[in-house]
Amino acid sequence: MVNNEIEINEDGTRRGLSNLAVQMIAFGGSIGTGLFLGAGSTIHKTGPSILLIYLVIGIFFFFMMRAIGEMMYSDPQQHTFVSFIGKYVSPRFGIFAAWSYWAELILAGMAELTAISTYLKYWLPGAPSWLVQLVFLAVLTLVNLSMVRSFGRSETFLSGIKIVAILVLILVGAYLIVTHHQNPAGTHASLSNLSDGFSFFPNGFHSFINAFPMVFFAFQGMEFVGITTAETKKPLKVLPRAVNQIIGRILLFYIGSLFIIMAITPWRSLSQSQSPFVQIFELAGLPAASQIINLVVIAAACSTLNSAIFSTGRHLYQLAQESSGKTLKPFETVSKSGIPYGSVLFSAGMMILAPIISSFNGLGTVFTFIASISSDIYILVCILTMVAHWKYRHSKDFRADGFKMPHYKWTNPLTVALFVGIFITLFFNKETILPAVGALIWLVGFNIILSITNRRKKLTT
Repeated sequence: MVNNEIEINEDGTRRGLSNLAVQMIAFGGSIGTGLFLGAGSTIHKTGPSILLIYLVIGIFFFFMMRAIGEMMYSDPQQHTFVSFIGKYVSPRFGIFAAWSYWAELILAGMAELTAISTYLKYWLPGAPSWLVQLVFLAVLTLVNLSMVRSFGRSETFLSGIKIVAILVLILVGAYLIVTHHQNPAGTHASLSNLSDGFSFFPNGFHSFINAFPMVFFAFQGMEFVGITTAETKKPLKVLPRAVNQIIGRILLFYIGSLFIIMAITPWRSLSQSQSPFVQIFELAGLPAASQIINLVVIAAACSTLNSAIFSTGRHLYQLAQESSGKTLKPFETVSKSGIPYGSVLFSAGMMILAPIISSFNGLGTVFTFIASISSDIYILVCILTMVAHWKYRHSKDFRADGFKMPHYKWTNPLTVALFVGIFITLFFNKETILPAVGALIWLVGFNIILSITNRRKKLTT
């Protein structure tokens, strides 16, 4: 069925997202404040070797995206890639992954709300944090409740700001390198800054290994492509193109910007506490650098929050559709414009906890700890996604003429092995060991509760 050239699904949702919008959503999720503000800390751990880590993680994320893309291509009606875990691994793990991923995205949205109010204090120091957070949450929720195309356009605009900032950095940096710009510290911009005194492990092998989880989480959000398929125009045409193009562009922006940053000035001279983007623009003689980057990080946070509202809404909608009970029925409602507004409103409403938490100092530490646990659970969801793909390949649903993951017999196990390895490294760092233990407790506890619930249901029937 076609209405104003927009295909309407059987459940009432609409395919209004273009290829550009899908790619920008992936950019919005995976390129954010971790790059603009946290790159200094990442560089400090390993120096130029960080480029290799980004390359390795990027390649294996590409494998995961191809696995997700293959499953979504076989069933483009699914609103979330997590549904395949329940379909091909087990219903119990499917429920675990769906609710865990939904909670992780809620916490991510809350974190971005907190970040937005923090960044805005740079210009409006007297503005109440809770009010700022409520205003931004309300505006972006309304965008998500309007039309799918409106969300796509807003995400294209917000992600576009980030892309322009990175391109400007690369161009300005290239100019500084070509002209051998002299920095205030007396050093010069030169490619030799990357090779002089090079060591794979300048701060020890332990720091090198600990950088892998940091980079892994930097790519988090790329999988949003696997949440947009059900509302994408011509998904069987757009999905393969979006998946194949997104990884190259993200690697270009990540590796390209970090390469330029470390070529402009010796990496050891970069401050961990200040955005490397601000530092590089200041070296270029742009006094308004901090103003520009503050605007960019606000746009980055809004972009991630925008995608989080969209994604959590679709996840809860999918959960409601797959649920056999009546409890989640209100979340199945779809508006005339094709928006699952019940699930979107509830998910956005959960994020209101952010301004409440920010009003109580003691809760801030608890929130940070829970968010860390949630991030670690994300690794488990990624592992289960790859297991689901392996099972799909050996199921009757496998499409030999589909958008297949290349050389899956070895790329799939290698991807699982890397993700498992990254999760194991969390237990060898005093800052990440407790959240990692918390993630395992959540995994075991959730499945025990599900087992008890299922037994009770069988006894009562």
